[in-house]
Amino acid sequence: MDAYIVAMLVFAGVYALMALGLNVIWGLAGMVNLGLVGFFGLGAYASALLTTKLFWPMPLGWAAGAALAAVAGGFMALIVARLRGDYLAIVTLGFAEVMRLVASNEIWLTNGTDGISGIPGPWRGQVTPQEFNLVFLGIVWIAVAIAFVVLSRVSHSPFGRVLRAVREDEDVAAVAGKPVLWFKIRAFCLGAAVIGFAGALYAHYNAYIAPEGFAPLLTIYIVLALTAGGVGSMRGAVLGAVLVLALLEGTRFIAQAIPGVTPVQKAALREGIIALSLILLLRFRPQGLIPERTRTKAAP
Repeated sequence: MDAYIVAMLVFAGVYALMALGLNVIWGLAGMVNLGLVGFFGLGAYASALLTTKLFWPMPLGWAAGAALAAVAGGFMALIVARLRGDYLAIVTLGFAEVMRLVASNEIWLTNGTDGISGIPGPWRGQVTPQEFNLVFLGIVWIAVAIAFVVLSRVSHSPFGRVLRAVREDEDVAAVAGKPVLWFKIRAFCLGAAVIGFAGALYAHYNAYIAPEGFAPLLTIYIVLALTAGGVGSMRGAVLGAVLVLALLEGTRFIAQAIPGVTPVQKAALREGIIALSLILLLRFRPQGLIPERTRTKAAP
């Protein structure tokens, strides 16, 4: 049970990193991004391939995964810069599906649906599995803390204020002399880099990755996490990620505790509890658990 709790805390940290990255793209810049899992998978595959085939050190593999995701985010921003609303969401969702199909079919590079195994982890094999989980738990949450501090400062910097202006009305921001496209590209690169780094950590913790592990459902979980925590709030992104994972895993035990219910009914009951909890949360806290707070100058 202790190993299970530690593993869930590791995944909560990975979710928190993804929510923080999404918060830069969507929460600050206002660009709906349903292609999170594409950047997540790109970071995971980049780090896994570099460390297993080219024997790069793990920190360099993690950095390369983040950098490659950032480059992909920049290209994506150029493509979708003038799209809004549903069109933007559809294109980013298509990007994630393209990445998954490439991973499934380019067998020479990704090993196809068989996936990549034997991905190294820090001190894996030198310590017990329990100690490895604790080591990785520390690494993940240190990464969350660093990302939180850096992105919070970005959020309250002049760059972050311009992103909010673009989010509210990019035409007004352009009239004010701000290069809207350039700010969108930088926001997309920054958010994608954090998400790609989360993917790299996931690959080295799991030791195995395959295309089916990067389904669009993961994107939905992160969008729900940010919505529940508070769009635009860095604290809300972290809290929402922990809350969503607690709902996903906690309902598993609730469903199992009900006697006389078939496995199919338990699965349906679990999904119903999750949906009802999120609906009630958004009904009574539509702004999220920790709403975005902007610093404004007090009136004289």
